[in-house]
Amino acid sequence: MSISAVAVDPRVADVEVTEKTLVVTLRDGRQISAPLSWFPRLAQADARAKAEWELAAAGHGIHWPLIDEDLSVDGLLQGSSTPRPRS
Repeated sequence: MSISAVAVDPRVADVEVTEKTLVVTLRDGRQISAPLSWFPRLAQADARAKAEWELAAAGHGIHWPLIDEDLSVDGLLQGSSTPRPRS
């Protein structure tokens, strides 16, 4: 009997922002999706700003330069939304 080890690589491979969802594909094939409403700055951005992202933190994060938004893979895996300012 053989055992196959799964190679875990939690770095970002691709990002898609739909009308209602943020979908992040990791290098190991996992996909993380979260409601876009969890990320107000990203949700309110225009299509160009949503589409223009870059890797951050050696692939463990995502940065949208046109709106200065940053998200981490760890936060997404934990189901964390963007912290909201206190009133």
